[in-house]
Amino acid sequence: MFAVIKTGGKQYRVAAEDVIRVDRVNGQPGEIVEFGEVLVVGGDTPQLGMPTVAGATVAGEVLQHSRGDKVIAFKKRRRKNSRRKRGYRHEFSVIRITEILTGGAKPSKTAAPRPRREPRAETSPQAEAEAAPATEAKTATAKAKNPAKAAAKKPAKPATKSKKK
Repeated sequence: MFAVIKTGGKQYRVAAEDVIRVDRVNGQPGEIVEFGEVLVVGGDTPQLGMPTVAGATVAGEVLQHSRGDKVIAFKKRRRKNSRRKRGYRHEFSVIRITEILTGGAKPSKTAAPRPRREPRAETSPQAEAEAAPATEAKTATAKAKNPAKAAAKKPAKPATKSKKK
């Protein structure tokens, strides 16, 4: 199931567990925020809003607040001794969508714990020891195939001094 929400004057297509970056919203990291302007709820039976879907809300957890890159507005008027330099950084919120609700349901107050990824299985010391000689052997055979060609690639430069006239 997906939804199209409107926040900060922009529209976003979201699904559960999506992480989006929107204009700054009120809320501390870890809190749940609601987006009430749901334009479309898709899935098996899509619902289109006129302009919004009645009773539909999208809930998301605020992960962090951040700022965008600095944008510099520099204005200069030639021959007038007039210059203005102004910097600006836009503020964003990073949000993970937790639920897409229809029928006037209210979102849960706390975010569900996310399942942890299992770390990759570490290779045993035996496997690493076997892999290391194989790579060394490949590089040694590559060098042994054409030693003359490798030496001919970079000729030695004669040392010369340049003189100004």
